[in-house]
Amino acid sequence: MTTALPDAAIGPVPVVRRRGAAATLHDSWVVAKRNLRRMTRIPEIVVFGLMQPVMFVLLFSYVMGGAIVIPGAPPGHDVYIQYLMAGIFAQTVTFAVAGASAGIAEDMTKGLVDRFRSLPMSRAAVLTGRTLADLVQTAFTVVVLALVALLVGWRIHDGVLNALAAFGLLLMVGYAFSWIGALIGLSVRSPEAATSAGLIWLFPLTFISNAFVPVSSMPGWLQPIAYWNPFSSTVQACRSLFGNQIGPVPDAWPMQHAVLVSIGWSVLITVVFSWLSVRKYRRAAG
Repeated sequence: MTTALPDAAIGPVPVVRRRGAAATLHDSWVVAKRNLRRMTRIPEIVVFGLMQPVMFVLLFSYVMGGAIVIPGAPPGHDVYIQYLMAGIFAQTVTFAVAGASAGIAEDMTKGLVDRFRSLPMSRAAVLTGRTLADLVQTAFTVVVLALVALLVGWRIHDGVLNALAAFGLLLMVGYAFSWIGALIGLSVRSPEAATSAGLIWLFPLTFISNAFVPVSSMPGWLQPIAYWNPFSSTVQACRSLFGNQIGPVPDAWPMQHAVLVSIGWSVLITVVFSWLSVRKYRRAAG
């Protein structure tokens, strides 16, 4: 005869999580594919993400390009578009923070954390998968933006390999900033708040830089801040790699070693904010 045990005697079935880097990478890829499928099912996310940088290119180059003077170069659209595009590329990859913030906040509010918590998967994979999916979307946006820039007169002047290195540097910076977005998304209570919090601090970061105007045109006390801005080093590195440098490179140390400084900022931001984000997620998941 079989005797049934009461539920209290059986107790909850423990969730056994897989350990190791290989398991974390596998779980991260599974989560990344889930987010990429969502993007294909809601194409408006990708379309509207493309519209903003394209509008920036057209407005800055055709409306403001003739009024902005770059030292050592005549004013005009043809010159300014060469100077501008490195800044637009950098702005595009960093502004992806808002999408990452809103996406993670939405997953949190919809109870996705509770569902993932019940699965035998790495907790770090939830955030890593999300940031990898955002990286793929950012790469697609950058490709489309580059094609638009070529149509309006932008050109690469220093070889394909250096240009590929510049695009790789941009994606590295974009991935680093997506971890800032992850932390913001975990820290707010709604996707709407995440979108606002993900964008508001980016405007001073991008405009107090060398992205759209030379730093030499800024007040003296503001120039060191602009030069040490991680955004500025990325823009300067991309200008050099694309062969779009107009006039002499500024004497400031971050500008003279822009590629190295940009990589250093990317690694530092990734390490610090990935650790903070995973720590925050584990607390939220209990």
